[in-house]
Amino acid sequence: MLTPLAYLLGQRLVVPSYFGAITITGQERVPTAGPVILAPTHRARWDSILLPFATGRPVTGRDLRFMVTADEVKGVQGWFIRRLGGFAVNVRRPTVASLRYGIDLLLAGEMLVIYPEGGIRREDRIHGLKPGLARLAVQAEAAKSDLGLQVLPVDIFYGETYPGWRCPAQIHIGEPLRVQGYLNGQDAPEALKSGAQQLTQDLQAQLEAMVAHRQGMTSANSPR
Repeated sequence: MLTPLAYLLGQRLVVPSYFGAITITGQERVPTAGPVILAPTHRARWDSILLPFATGRPVTGRDLRFMVTADEVKGVQGWFIRRLGGFAVNVRRPTVASLRYGIDLLLAGEMLVIYPEGGIRREDRIHGLKPGLARLAVQAEAAKSDLGLQVLPVDIFYGETYPGWRCPAQIHIGEPLRVQGYLNGQDAPEALKSGAQQLTQDLQAQLEAMVAHRQGMTSANSPR
């Protein structure tokens, strides 16, 4: 309900006025149609504002649906999250209904955001990924053989550990992982479990490579 207003205020006022230089690469990899899971690093609460700025309505004509932890949908913040298209999952005890809702969104061709590391991690490295994203992805793909679901790794980086006024930000969207390739033409429970494990490993490896590449570029460009 609040999404059009949020984009108007966020993209034209909040993001440009708060941040300094914002570098975005890989936008051409975000499809304008079809199911997508964006799998970004999670470094600050600003992530959920910068992601729509880099991949949402102004760029692709699409709105993002955020899967968030139950702790994040309390009080006033929760009121806004729900009206901006977010929905909660209890990561300690996920319900079948909440996971089913995420699958239904993907089957409907939506763009879903899931932070694979779980909560906010301030260190500039990839923590062990939670298995939920990959499980959701393979279950959605298995439910519709021609779904064509893609998982896009996203590296979000700020010039400060706690992004302050005029802090620079970088967003890099990596190469897509196509979920169909992890099913091996099978939909048996063991095959789905194995496919999800491999997808988690590949996503972690790709995110780690993206972070290492950025760190290497930053080091190379630093004054000696």
